[in-house]
Amino acid sequence: MARTARAVIAHGQDFDIREYPVPDPEPNTILLRQELAGICGTDLHNWQNGIRGEMLLGHENVGIIDSIGKGVTTDYLGNPISQGDRIVFAPGVKGGYGAYGFRQDADNPPHFSGGFADYIYLSIPNTCFLKTDAPPEIGVLTEPFAVGVHAVMRGDVQIGDTVVIQGSGAIGLVALVGAKISGAAKLIMVGGPAGRLELAKRMGADVTINIEEVTSAEDRTELIKEHTPQKEGADVVFECAGFLSATPEGLGYVKFGGTFVEVGHFVDMGSIQLNPNQLLMRKNLRLEAVWGFEYEHFIRGLPILEKAEFPFADMISHVLPLSRVGEGFEALNGKYQLDDRTTIKIAIQSQS
Repeated sequence: MARTARAVIAHGQDFDIREYPVPDPEPNTILLRQELAGICGTDLHNWQNGIRGEMLLGHENVGIIDSIGKGVTTDYLGNPISQGDRIVFAPGVKGGYGAYGFRQDADNPPHFSGGFADYIYLSIPNTCFLKTDAPPEIGVLTEPFAVGVHAVMRGDVQIGDTVVIQGSGAIGLVALVGAKISGAAKLIMVGGPAGRLELAKRMGADVTINIEEVTSAEDRTELIKEHTPQKEGADVVFECAGFLSATPEGLGYVKFGGTFVEVGHFVDMGSIQLNPNQLLMRKNLRLEAVWGFEYEHFIRGLPILEKAEFPFADMISHVLPLSRVGEGFEALNGKYQLDDRTTIKIAIQSQS
């Protein structure tokens, strides 16, 4: 009898669990038994806007090789692979083939194109997948860490810089680590709630500002400048919160000649008003914006995660079964609490 397995199908703001036949790998493909799949801020924003059609979400993934199609012998870097190996993969694929976790063809074979499922079928040509010995709670962070790597490289953080990170979720935390290992002398994290900021300190933040306690943008700006040399502002600011109001506020943190990097708006959440003369021109600043990441950033980031010099695994605050995926989205939708604990990164676990 053919195997069947489950996949979570998102539509609007609802989730269905459906059973599909598990495919046997065709040549040049791999079937993974899904271990963990993170709920990304991009997933959350798409869900907040209402997902159009039906989509199999989940693009932050780590899994175990279940079976390998003919012709596949190594990972993207040429490391030999075999059944039972753990691998991570970049969701976006070169060549215009789309991305895992964003496809709307779940009801069509081979079905398993996203991480919120028992299996993931790596069937798209040019997929970048890497073998890893990292535990799953660290491997699942490879995709968000690649975004942080891209952001910090674009921000060109220099030794001795003062850096501000807006947003204490997963992207903010990995940008924090990226800035630290790039040489930042002072790291200021703006976010909340308190549990997230406590982890930020453990990951290298020198100063944390809780937006639930310092509620005024003007007060936060003044406080940040007090922690910068000559109260001039930060050398580099990373907007990782994904809230519209964070962008003009963050531009106000930047010193003359500094850099502002927009990271948090991968999904269209609307428009803002700002004064280009006061916030851009008069600051003589450099404005950068990152769109996801390239394979280069994915490959650069994994060895840093594998070294485990930071408490990366503690970013996974919750591991939920497929049946609770909706609760995970609701918890990240402003409450940041689930099962009496602060949410940071929520991962969905297969029970296959």
